[in-house]
Amino acid sequence: MTAQPIRVLLADDQTLVRKAFTMLVDSAPDMEVVGEAGNGREAVELTRSERVDLVVMDLRMPELDGIEATHLIAADEDLAGVRVLVLTTYDTDEHIMAALRAGASGFLVKDTQPAALLEAIRTVAAGDALLSPGPTARLIERLVRLPEAPQPSATHSGGAALGALSERERQVLMLVARGLNNTEIAESLALSPLTAKTHVSRIMGKVGARDRAQLVVIGYESGLITPGSSSSSG
Repeated sequence: MTAQPIRVLLADDQTLVRKAFTMLVDSAPDMEVVGEAGNGREAVELTRSERVDLVVMDLRMPELDGIEATHLIAADEDLAGVRVLVLTTYDTDEHIMAALRAGASGFLVKDTQPAALLEAIRTVAAGDALLSPGPTARLIERLVRLPEAPQPSATHSGGAALGALSERERQVLMLVARGLNNTEIAESLALSPLTAKTHVSRIMGKVGARDRAQLVVIGYESGLITPGSSSSSG
């Protein structure tokens, strides 16, 4: 049985950018563009009306920016299966962190290679976060130390549940924070990939995280993972 294509919504206030992305996404046999939005408010409305699987979301848009639009999508129980992949540049770190806190599953830069964009869509649509061992993990470490970042607290959303994690689950979480996928986690801890996947799913369930990106943010902000600790794990 042929799998249904990934239904993608492109949200960007620049028409040429949307059209270029539409041509690229529609060229892939396993995905299709089902809508284009020129602002955040339109992105939220189309996400609700077009049965979207994934939104490629620009952060800087009129009427409603990408951060608030992401928050509205993530907070809507009827859109629980929708993933958001944000577009940005490296000079907007605070906005990236705000998008991750709002419920985005990852980010990529606008000048990314076409093949990398398509792979990012597949990765996020499959339920994994776009957390590479490079920029995203380092970004989260850096941004949780910003003045506006919450101080570590056991009462932080998910904090009490994190405190109840087993030692193995803590090890898995540390590796998730480093950007490792399930196969890499399995190799690092001498587990089967299925066992690693089960651990990650169980951790997300315990802390109420919708995906790996939110799981990492909760881990840092609760104080279970401290800046620098993830790089020394394993």
